[in-house]
Amino acid sequence: MSARRTPGRTNFAKRLRFVVVTVSTSKYRRKSQNEKVDDGSGDVAESALKQSGHLVADRLLVSDDAEMVKSCVEDFLSGPNHAILFVGGTGVSPDDLTVETVGPYLEKELEGFGELFRMLSYERIGAPAILTRSMAGIARGRLIVCLPGSPDGVKTALEYSLPQFPKILAVARS
Repeated sequence: MSARRTPGRTNFAKRLRFVVVTVSTSKYRRKSQNEKVDDGSGDVAESALKQSGHLVADRLLVSDDAEMVKSCVEDFLSGPNHAILFVGGTGVSPDDLTVETVGPYLEKELEGFGELFRMLSYERIGAPAILTRSMAGIARGRLIVCLPGSPDGVKTALEYSLPQFPKILAVARS
């Protein structure tokens, strides 16, 4: 008889290594012109991760450009980090392309992540919550999360999901 693995009892690092990527054409343009860039949403993500005991191994700022986003995903998937958080590009404007660019890399999408995020957002901001296409999933045993570009949206998403990330990865790698 073979040993059965029990999801939830699989050991996985409680301290995860994250990459935080802000996707914003306007911020990227300002940074390229050596102007000061205020990245409140990226700051909220980094702070929440660190307060939860995780490591932010890298923090990037890219434009709403499919090739730049793809490059971030591919570098992440070939590196040592456990999870990548994309902040921005999840709305419905023509420039928002994070979800379309990241989606093909996912082997398993965590539909409940987006569903729960929109429900909690609805409780906070009402019907405009339907405008977000935030999502999460697994690729090569690693976690990929796409969050909205607003600081409050990042805070809302991480309040409920961040404690689940180690377990998600443990189950995904079991």
